[in-house]
Amino acid sequence: MVGESLRGQLASAGFEVVDIAPVAAKASAANLQACGNCADVFAHELGADYAFTGVVHKVSELVLSMHVFVHEAGTSQPLASASVDMRGNTDESWRRAIVYLYKNVLSRRLETLPK
Repeated sequence: MVGESLRGQLASAGFEVVDIAPVAAKASAANLQACGNCADVFAHELGADYAFTGVVHKVSELVLSMHVFVHEAGTSQPLASASVDMRGNTDESWRRAIVYLYKNVLSRRLETLPK
């Protein structure tokens, strides 16, 4: 749900969002946070310019934080990151968190990237 929301917001901002289905099985089998930038490799395989990954830190059922990282797909160069704290582990809190993270933090950091 969060990934679909972010992809929709990126598309609305003019970014071409590629279909991840061809690498979905490999991505699901990998630990994208510990695989040595394999998400960047997957994005490059798909012809994408950028790779977006995310992680959520769960402190408790009530306190969580969401982080999104953007790398250049071909070089793994970090380009942007954003994070937001969220309260509550519900679909509504997750939706609000990704919308807030994109609109108020990440979109500003992506303004200089070619679309």
